[in-house]
Amino acid sequence: MLSQLPNYITSPSWWQLIGWIADPIGFQQKYSQKYGDIFSMQLSGLGSYVIISHPQAIQEIFSQDSKFDIGRGNKIAEPLIGRNSLMLIDGARHRRERKLLMPPFHGERLQTYAQQICLITEQIACQWQIGQPFVARSAMQKVSLEVILQIVFGLSEGERYQLILPLLTSWLDMTDSPLRSSMLFLPFLQQDWGKWTPWGQMKSRQSHIYELLQAEIVEKRTKNNQSQGDVLSLMMAARDENGQAMTDDELKDELITILFAGHETTATTLAWAFYQIHQNPDVLLKLQQELDSLGENPNPMEIAQLPYLSAVCQETLRMYPVLPVLFPRITKSSINIAGYEFPPDTTLMPSIYLLHHREDLYPNPQQFNPERFLERQYSPWEFIPFGGGIRRCLGYALAQLEIKLVLATVLSNYQLTLVENKPIKLQRRGFTLAPNGGVRMMAIKKRSLAQVYSNSVSI
Repeated sequence: MLSQLPNYITSPSWWQLIGWIADPIGFQQKYSQKYGDIFSMQLSGLGSYVIISHPQAIQEIFSQDSKFDIGRGNKIAEPLIGRNSLMLIDGARHRRERKLLMPPFHGERLQTYAQQICLITEQIACQWQIGQPFVARSAMQKVSLEVILQIVFGLSEGERYQLILPLLTSWLDMTDSPLRSSMLFLPFLQQDWGKWTPWGQMKSRQSHIYELLQAEIVEKRTKNNQSQGDVLSLMMAARDENGQAMTDDELKDELITILFAGHETTATTLAWAFYQIHQNPDVLLKLQQELDSLGENPNPMEIAQLPYLSAVCQETLRMYPVLPVLFPRITKSSINIAGYEFPPDTTLMPSIYLLHHREDLYPNPQQFNPERFLERQYSPWEFIPFGGGIRRCLGYALAQLEIKLVLATVLSNYQLTLVENKPIKLQRRGFTLAPNGGVRMMAIKKRSLAQVYSNSVSI
């Protein structure tokens, strides 16, 4: 099969798997330099994959998404997010679930979440001690987890909230390094031999989380209070064209999917944004001037419309994609992409990282340059931080809103500095990529409007 695929890597499949787990960015860079925009890899125990990084080829894939099985390509994630997850289903069932899940993440709903995001950020940032270092990614994890708990799960207080908060944190941290992440890719490590094994611990915590979510669903149903604005309440109230609601198992799996898709990704993007903003004083100055132009107590939705803030967020998402590649797409029948004829059951994976670092699209791609997004409009197959086609991330609008509002809230209230002035590398964290060490920062002083220019220049 592999010999039929273009530009296949000839090293042993076990060696390719090690490279893919340990350093997916270095792996892709190495073979894209050797083979160009399309090459094929064989990962021992997982199968063969075609990595694609040409924008026109990616456009062809997105325009023919109905010709692929995408949920089937995500089976590797099933032990974490459950078989009912939107990520793991295809066809009519996928369309039904997506339609049911769409309303809470778009339109007027976002306005109701905006003030909550700002308040959560303020509550966590006010715990920082002036002059005391903190890890930006850990702080942003606290913010994004609270956003998920309060806005999505509808939990902000009480015994269940107190139980689930540390449980979710410890569960998510179980894959916080390439070595610990390897159990997601190596089936022989997925043995539940009790709490003394990593997989046993993971499944035990997962089971406890599902019990707490089930209790929350039952309680909401008992109260029958459809006026609640959290995402779970809206999901429970949603009905398809046949009048059917989502089952409890579907609800729980979708909540866990939202947790994985929205927690790690947002926290990581924010950590990178703080890193680059404070590496580049001119970027910080422009941001602060733009934020201060709104005056005191601006409307959060006004903040979200600021062009330079938006460009900073887009450039962060370009430079540091949270996933190295998009969801695998498995061909249902023979298909022609970029002049190659791919047989049925071929797995294609567009590379976010390689696409976002193309010199012809993004000159000097290793340079943090938000202005590029003010000077040019990129197409949906040139800039793909949230995927594309029929599988574009459902929560992309909420994610962008959260990133902008957290940045704005912190930068409007605190003057920060990097603790270490050194380059920070991407490191695998589960299925995602995160900054190695988490970006250590320190609050120097609280900020006021009168300090705009002096503080910005002094950094």
